[in-house]
Amino acid sequence: MTVALDDSVVEEASAATDKRRVLLVFAGLLVAMLLSSLDQTIFSTALPTIVGELDGVNHMLWVTTGYLVAATIMMPIYGKLGDLIGRKGLFIGALSVFVLGSIVGGAAQDMTWLIIGRTVQGIGGGGLMILSQAIIADVVPVRERSKYMGVMGAVFGISSIAGPLLGGWFTESVGWRWAFWINVPLGLIAIALAAAFLKLPRHSVRVRFDVWGTLTMAVAVTSIILVASWGGTEYDWNSPTILWLIATAVVFAALFVLAEYKAAEPIIPLSLFRSRNFVLATSAGLFIGVAMFGTLAYLPTYLQMVTGVNATVSGFMMLPMIAGLMSSAITTGFLASKTGRYKWMPIASMIVIAVGLWLLSTLTVDTPLWVLMSYLFVIGAGIGLSMQILILVVQNSFPDSQVGTATASNNFFREIGASLGGAVVGAIFTSRLTELLTERMPAGADTGDANSFTPAAVNALPDQIREIIVGAYNDALTPVFAMLIPMVLAGLVIVAFIKEVPLRSTLETGAGT
Repeated sequence: MTVALDDSVVEEASAATDKRRVLLVFAGLLVAMLLSSLDQTIFSTALPTIVGELDGVNHMLWVTTGYLVAATIMMPIYGKLGDLIGRKGLFIGALSVFVLGSIVGGAAQDMTWLIIGRTVQGIGGGGLMILSQAIIADVVPVRERSKYMGVMGAVFGISSIAGPLLGGWFTESVGWRWAFWINVPLGLIAIALAAAFLKLPRHSVRVRFDVWGTLTMAVAVTSIILVASWGGTEYDWNSPTILWLIATAVVFAALFVLAEYKAAEPIIPLSLFRSRNFVLATSAGLFIGVAMFGTLAYLPTYLQMVTGVNATVSGFMMLPMIAGLMSSAITTGFLASKTGRYKWMPIASMIVIAVGLWLLSTLTVDTPLWVLMSYLFVIGAGIGLSMQILILVVQNSFPDSQVGTATASNNFFREIGASLGGAVVGAIFTSRLTELLTERMPAGADTGDANSFTPAAVNALPDQIREIIVGAYNDALTPVFAMLIPMVLAGLVIVAFIKEVPLRSTLETGAGT
């Protein structure tokens, strides 16, 4: 009897120790995800000040594009290597590279070094989100994992929206360089937590790196992101540069598929696409990425122009969207863990997102602020309902030995979709805005260049002209939200065919060091 009691006490103590270790590891993973996702958006509001100080307006776009290209290319590489050689060393390495890039960017005295710093950050940052989502799969079974993934989804959503707000605050207070320096202590904390508490399965595999797949994927991704970044801004959509980039993207995407077909260890195995749930969940995630980033990209500008607030205040006005995303992401994570049922979540997500987009499409310049913010809550709640659940569906469709590759591939396609979605929304919005301003502006009105409109400049114009510009912004953007609804309804049809496979309650791999 005494022995049984002692064994019970030992088992309880061991379980408590394991849970504490998982929570400490999870804290480090959350910090890593926060760093990676924040740095995709944190410089959007700080860029005008940065390029002015470093005299680099002509190279401004590369500050964000350099990070995005490097991070997107590295996603599937980290995912594959993590499955082959283990994730602990890769995770600490990615954090170290990210911190190094932050130091280079924070100390930059010209645009060249700033862009180098951002690119180095991207090389590390591409692994932080992927490896965080895969590492939690190494230490927590799928059924229990949904709770953690819900919190991860909330952190990703918060940072995507809070990035511009934080960048504006740094710029207006302690200086834009702190957008880099803040990463150093946080990164070091994440490294220390990973080194001390992260115990993952050992791997002893000879790596046959997919060189041709990596090179062709890098060219295709770079071309796609440059089309999304430059089209309609730096170059006209029918310009030779954009057409050449589109052709390059198509050719190298085809070459990438051929390389993956022939590779011994492809970074994105074509066998992934034999899984119905992978294809459906990835497609749905791509659609949600388009809706999310298409909305996030232009709502702050809309809020500034229509309400006349500055960039920082417009960021605060996005808080209801954060609240909706957080509440639904965390709630669905706990519900999936408790009940094991999850198929209804992406279905509900598509319906709620569609309703949110329809509500946004009804906005007018006279819509009360509280009504607008309630609409933002709705669309945030819709996104949070399925953001991480779809990744969980992907992870549950493959053995733990492939979870890194599957997770990375899912995120890779979502990132591509978000980039293209933002570009399409931007192209439609700017085209409509130019057309409406041309139609409505009285002959001979001197308003300056429409491309240089700022909230302060618009507020300083005569009431008649200001009302025309504000009305044009409203009428140019709100129909774009309605145009996204058919895509979301297509996503609803897609997720309806997801097969609800029971979430695994045990790990397939043992812990290591």
